[in-house]
Amino acid sequence: MALPFLPGSSDSAQLGKERFHKSQILSISNGFAMLVGLEKPGIGGEPLVGQKITSKYSVYPKGEGRDRPSWVAFDKQVLCFEAYFRETVPNAKVETYRIRKCKIYFFLEDDTIQVVEPKSKNSGLPQGTLIHRHRIPLPPPNNDQFYNVFHFNINQDMVLYSRTFTVTNCDCFTKNFLIKLGVYLNEPAMVPDDPYSIRRQQIEESMNPFRPYERRNTLKQFLDFDGKVLRFHCLWDDTKNIFGDQRELILHYYLADDTIEVFEVIPPNSGREHVSKFLSRSKLPKTGAACEDYYRDSDLTVGGEVNIWGRKVIITDCDEFTKKYYSSKYGIEDFTPVQYKVPPAPKPPQPVPPYNGFGSEEDSLSSCQSLLPKRPQKDLRKFMEKDRYGLNSNMLNFHAKMMTTDPVDRERAFSISFYLSDDSMRVFERPQKNSGLLGGKFLKRQRIRKPGQELFKSEPFEYFTAQDLYVGAIVCLNGVNFQLLDADNYTLNYMEQHAEEFPRANTANIFSKLRSIPEGKQSEIRKFLSLSDPSNTGFIPYESFRVGCLPTKEVRTICKAFPLPLPDSLQEGLLNRFADGDGIDYHAFVAGINWLEHPAPPVMPDDILKFQVSTRFDDGCSALKNINYSNLLKDIFNLSPNAGDPETAASM
Repeated sequence: MALPFLPGSSDSAQLGKERFHKSQILSISNGFAMLVGLEKPGIGGEPLVGQKITSKYSVYPKGEGRDRPSWVAFDKQVLCFEAYFRETVPNAKVETYRIRKCKIYFFLEDDTIQVVEPKSKNSGLPQGTLIHRHRIPLPPPNNDQFYNVFHFNINQDMVLYSRTFTVTNCDCFTKNFLIKLGVYLNEPAMVPDDPYSIRRQQIEESMNPFRPYERRNTLKQFLDFDGKVLRFHCLWDDTKNIFGDQRELILHYYLADDTIEVFEVIPPNSGREHVSKFLSRSKLPKTGAACEDYYRDSDLTVGGEVNIWGRKVIITDCDEFTKKYYSSKYGIEDFTPVQYKVPPAPKPPQPVPPYNGFGSEEDSLSSCQSLLPKRPQKDLRKFMEKDRYGLNSNMLNFHAKMMTTDPVDRERAFSISFYLSDDSMRVFERPQKNSGLLGGKFLKRQRIRKPGQELFKSEPFEYFTAQDLYVGAIVCLNGVNFQLLDADNYTLNYMEQHAEEFPRANTANIFSKLRSIPEGKQSEIRKFLSLSDPSNTGFIPYESFRVGCLPTKEVRTICKAFPLPLPDSLQEGLLNRFADGDGIDYHAFVAGINWLEHPAPPVMPDDILKFQVSTRFDDGCSALKNINYSNLLKDIFNLSPNAGDPETAASM
């Protein structure tokens, strides 16, 4: 009875099968259509009876293992084996065979093999890459298949293109990889000795060259001392030979490679032809050409001798770098130069001809220094530092009057400006109403010589500097005497800020002079200040603190502002009566015209004499009203007044 054709009721192999397609004859390989041939499978891709299909993958067959392709999974992974092969040498007396060592590389990404033989010196054989990288087929009768990773093992023979290679060992990565694949590794094999290589090694060891070459690593010395050269001054005394003389040489020792180079110093007009080098750069032997002992840096010292191919050269001196090198490396401190020639005679002085009066002094001097005169150079650094910049003018302004007996000129007011950038001065006359003088530029900007100097002389002239100008100084500008009466705030502040340049504005010097006053005078000053402060407040008026003398100009201005009932002749006589040097004793002047003590014609009550003293030449009143004399005494004399010490130094 036949069973129904149902699943589980029949033993047919076709049950459960899903693929019944007919296999194709052609296949795609590397982008090309190729004939499959005998490897064509049967229906549904199953192999035919007796057919054996080889796998295309050595490690991970298709459908097994990782999903990534082999060329990605095994990229840059190579198995390395050590091997050798025996090569027969026909028609040779010395050797009959030769053992040649090589390395076999197996690339896991595409099962390619490369065989490389390391190159040996003077072998005379074409060494290097013996077999280029590609897939190598198995020996016949399996030449339709290729070597894969499972064909490799240690201590076995492999036939690559009819040449038998014996694998002796492999590296650690190869061992670990094969063990993980389940390959049992054999014990490493020994490489047999090569008779010819042994004989050649014995010959090389028995050779004793006349001048053996000792290999020495000089890279570190080159990297440490590249560009560093020792410089010595030398002397070669050749006076023993005919027409010989003393020759000066310069020896350079290069620390990078211990070579020496010598130059000759040829003086001008010596009659000798200039040569490029006295000795080319090379290692210098101590005794001769056959000598193996060369000069080193330790052999070169000041005062020592150097044998330059039979010439005795004495080292006389060296430069600063050479001194520091020997001092730091060898501890040498004595570098006294060798005196071998008479010191040159001092050059006779070249007197500068006196100034001829044409042009400036610098122009006249430059015409004497060269045939082609050059323009005198200015102090550019000083100009850049002291030139006007923003609100900083770097210009000192003083109020001055003319020192003369002419009453008209004594009333004239001048402004003297000093430019710190080039030490030049400018004088400007201030215009005054009803004076009969126009005013304006009195002296253009220029450097002004100090008086009392000879005009036609060889020494340079002395010019006015900023230190020569201060309040109270008398300066002679081109034959006209001026007295500096006052300065503006910028000038006073500049002098105080640069007290080291202006000693008269240095408060420390002023205090030191005041502290040198005897104790008796100090007591008088303290008593005077205390009497000037009857209320014992610690402050005194500024007017009582000033010296009781006013300039004649200010007193005349006061007399003009408050007309005195006197003619000009009597007024001038009155001022001359109270004259004190260049000023007027205004306390005595006021007391003299006091009508209570000295009766005079009656005047109106509204015509009371009033005046204010100006401390600046801007016709304004002084902003300083009171002086804190208690702090002044404490700072100068370390004295304390009877009253308490106020907090401020001056009240405005």
